[in-house]
Amino acid sequence: MPKKRRKKSKNYFTQDTENAIVLYNNTSDFEVRSKIYEREIHYAFFKLTENIIHTFKFYHTEVEKLEHLQHEIITFLLSKIHLFDPSKGAKAYSYFGTIVKRWLILYNTKNYNKKIKKVDVDVLMGEKSTHTYSMGDDRAKDDLSKYIELFLNYTTANILDLFPKKNDAQIADAILELFRKRETIEIFNKKALYIYIREMVDVKTPKITKIADKLHLIFKSQYIFYLENGYAKFK
Repeated sequence: MPKKRRKKSKNYFTQDTENAIVLYNNTSDFEVRSKIYEREIHYAFFKLTENIIHTFKFYHTEVEKLEHLQHEIITFLLSKIHLFDPSKGAKAYSYFGTIVKRWLILYNTKNYNKKIKKVDVDVLMGEKSTHTYSMGDDRAKDDLSKYIELFLNYTTANILDLFPKKNDAQIADAILELFRKRETIEIFNKKALYIYIREMVDVKTPKITKIADKLHLIFKSQYIFYLENGYAKFK
């Protein structure tokens, strides 16, 4: 009977990869380092960048092919590879994955800034506005801007009443910080926003969603009332 082919492992970043990175850093011979990189590290870096780009949909690029973007990131990773220190408890996969995500957030934000300057009401509210004027109307944008300031003032001043638990209040404040910096930090991807927030507070995604939903309800509950009456009556 013919031998069955072994399935190729889907785990491209293994302990062998981590060992190779340590060996690479501890080797001074250029030719040996080059061989270690080509045989043991390059493919892992290539797949890591590829998977993060597609998982978080970092598609706001200035290149025609994503492989060119991956090459830029991998070059950056190589400039940081010597900083990896396994004695500090970090795993190579997590360490370099974080570097890739941070690099892509800055890169995508820069490119997205060229395309979008404002966040529409339907993005903030999660649904289409029922008001009579269109979202392209300057008056709509002006009303939204004024309402966001009222919303920020209210939630900031009452954050400990709205979120009595210290950790919940920290998460809420991290989310509100995105609103405060909305002119310079553009929303280009929901998953990327979660990364932003996790950079500020070490918390899992479901918890962020729970706090964001509560803020969304506060925002939504008074917005239509504000459009119709010109003021908000937060409770």
